[in-house]
Amino acid sequence: MLRLEKLTKTYKTGDMALKGIDLEVPKGQVLALIGPSGAGKSTLIRCINRLVEPSAGAVLLEGTDLTRLGAGALRRARREMGMIFQEYALVERLTVMENVLSGRLGYVGFWRSFLRRFPQADTDEAFRLLDRVGLLHMADKRADELSGGQRQRVGICRALIQNPKLLLVDEPTASLDPKTSRQIMRLISELCAERGLAAIINIHDVALAQMFVPRVVGLRFGEIVYDGAPGGLTPDKLTEIYGEEDWEATIQKVDEDAAEAAE
Repeated sequence: MLRLEKLTKTYKTGDMALKGIDLEVPKGQVLALIGPSGAGKSTLIRCINRLVEPSAGAVLLEGTDLTRLGAGALRRARREMGMIFQEYALVERLTVMENVLSGRLGYVGFWRSFLRRFPQADTDEAFRLLDRVGLLHMADKRADELSGGQRQRVGICRALIQNPKLLLVDEPTASLDPKTSRQIMRLISELCAERGLAAIINIHDVALAQMFVPRVVGLRFGEIVYDGAPGGLTPDKLTEIYGEEDWEATIQKVDEDAAEAAE
């Protein structure tokens, strides 16, 4: 479904953020990217939809190499990739409903989007999505009236209304408290399962990745150093990814949190 071939990003400073990444993500699979700050996690996600231009390599989405597309074709391809941002990226003065419907801007004409006149089918789908994430009663609220967790749910709805084939999720829990973080990760996992969606989630919280995601990819200095099940993240492997730490205590906490979440 998604295949990265020798994906490389070198900045003008000469720093290599990604060093020939090879990665496949099949349809319906949810994958977590973990690693220390500067490992290349956000760069990798942004190279996929070309918010950051790769320096070399290929990004193949269902066989189409996105790195070779011109501006118009890239805009159309981006419809198939929903993006969920760490800082939500909502328009504060617009309502929840208007922010969700902004996910359809790539499908409607200029004047319809300018006047915010969306087809009834789009509006109906926006209501269904808001109901699914528990925000139907807040459809007419302005975005700047929402909590962090509510804003992230609006961002999820905005991405899903694109009817994407792939979700790219950048640090969805970075600004949230532990309980809300679990709720958001659980929601993303459930929605992907319901829709058969593939997703790549850049996440700094190892425990959350282990609790909710079936496949974990660990990056260090722009290279993949782990690709496997959450259970394979042993203390030695976590040390390889992040460096020295008391990983036995971390793993014990993950087990305790997982047991608590299951109750």
